[in-house]
Amino acid sequence: MLVIALELAAGLLLVYAALCDLASRTIPDGVSILLLLAGVVLQSAQGDLPVAFMAAGLTFVVCAAIWLLGLLGGGDVKLMAASMLVVPAHKTLDLAVLVPLSGGVLAIVYLLLGCIARPPGRRDRPLPFWRRALRAEQWRIARRGPLPYGVAIAASAIALFFTRVFEI
Repeated sequence: MLVIALELAAGLLLVYAALCDLASRTIPDGVSILLLLAGVVLQSAQGDLPVAFMAAGLTFVVCAAIWLLGLLGGGDVKLMAASMLVVPAHKTLDLAVLVPLSGGVLAIVYLLLGCIARPPGRRDRPLPFWRRALRAEQWRIARRGPLPYGVAIAASAIALFFTRVFEI
């Protein structure tokens, strides 16, 4: 029961991280910290903590090197390493493969949207939050802004949660 509750909480945190990244291109540190804590408890309960720590540590080092090259955001590095702790230890390689594939799909979608998106025009009256967020995203796409890679990380980890549910 504890495992299911922690996985549900981790899934919600991943969704929140993806939404934050989409809206502002930042991932709150608290999300990664809470994922890390949930992952430690999950892996301890399953007896896979040493393997999970090695996978998360290696992921952090590799992603930090990519960050140093300017190809990945700092929040994405922390989210990726924390996500390695919340997926089952035997699925860490799956996550390491699935995230770049999801990122590639995200990049293709953004490239296609960039072909049709125009920068939003000037508005004099205030808009609701969701409309402002859509306009900001339209502006980022039209200007070839950075991808919200946290979306790819969250989608991949959540997909692995769902595949676990349907395993026999």
